[in-house]
Amino acid sequence: MSLEELRKRIDELDCEIVELLNERARVVIEIGKLKDKIGEQVYAPDREKKVFERITGANKGPLPDKCLMAVWRELMSGSFFLERPLRIGYLGPGGSFSHTAAMLKFGQSVEYESLADIRSIFDEVSKGHCDLGLVPIENTTGGGVIETLDALVDSDVKVCAEVLMAIHHNLLAKCSLEEIEKVYSKPEIFAQCRNWLSATFKEAKTISVASSARAAEMAKDELGAAAIGSAVAAELYGLKVVCENIEDITNNITRFLIISSEDARPTGEDKTAILFSTAHKAGALADVLEVFKRFEINLTNIESRPSKKRQWEYYFFMDFVGHRTEEKVQEALEESRKHCLQLSVLGSFPRAVELL
Repeated sequence: MSLEELRKRIDELDCEIVELLNERARVVIEIGKLKDKIGEQVYAPDREKKVFERITGANKGPLPDKCLMAVWRELMSGSFFLERPLRIGYLGPGGSFSHTAAMLKFGQSVEYESLADIRSIFDEVSKGHCDLGLVPIENTTGGGVIETLDALVDSDVKVCAEVLMAIHHNLLAKCSLEEIEKVYSKPEIFAQCRNWLSATFKEAKTISVASSARAAEMAKDELGAAAIGSAVAAELYGLKVVCENIEDITNNITRFLIISSEDARPTGEDKTAILFSTAHKAGALADVLEVFKRFEINLTNIESRPSKKRQWEYYFFMDFVGHRTEEKVQEALEESRKHCLQLSVLGSFPRAVELL
């Protein structure tokens, strides 16, 4: 076939694809009506996982799986819009890593709400002002995110999904490297760039702010100021990337939780998050961990935070492999409660394996 003939064939296929996509969209509208009638959530993480598995399983090439997943992610974003536009709360301002993760996860067709701090994301979801919220929970370099852990203690929201995103930090400024006197960013980001900062700056002060995007917003208006943030933030706030990829460890990944009013149905590859406190006595935490060991439940993360109610009492955030509806998980949770002052199931959700 000639070049012109091949291009004509592509045009024909494009028209067929558009027709099929709109046929799919009409089915989505009917699903939305049924969901509204029975009061079911628009976003179903278990269904999302099955769709991606089916699409990649059906893929015979030559397109790579990641290409098809990107297409279907935007397709599902459009489906949300047709059922009922979702409102997603994230840690702003625009251009933050949370904003980037939210857009990669939910696409261009949903509504995004920039919020000033992590606590506000929990509040907006709890009040129903946002359908979902995206919050950072831990980083492979900096560890747990304190604000999220503290908010989980006080909130009644559920964890319905998790996402993983590779993080690359850049030094952003309007001036040269030699002119920088202060650097703004989040405390966790400073921790992830500690070696580079100490080797590069002798005098410049590091100043903690609520988000990397807020840091960029402040740096654009101050002489001698810089921020550590994303390339997206540099573009949004008119800064130049002075130094790229300044994180100390290149394999730098942040895990985000998606919070909602409900958690997710089982998929066969799930995790469950719990929050518990123990009495201040020797071996109290070990007793709880022993229960999960005996039931052969694999723990994937554990963090502690001091209780604000009593001295020397701690809350523990823990997640593990398995869904709360599984029999052995239910038995392990029931037995663990005997060793706890309090134990709450924060939610079960599909286990994330792919990076955004």
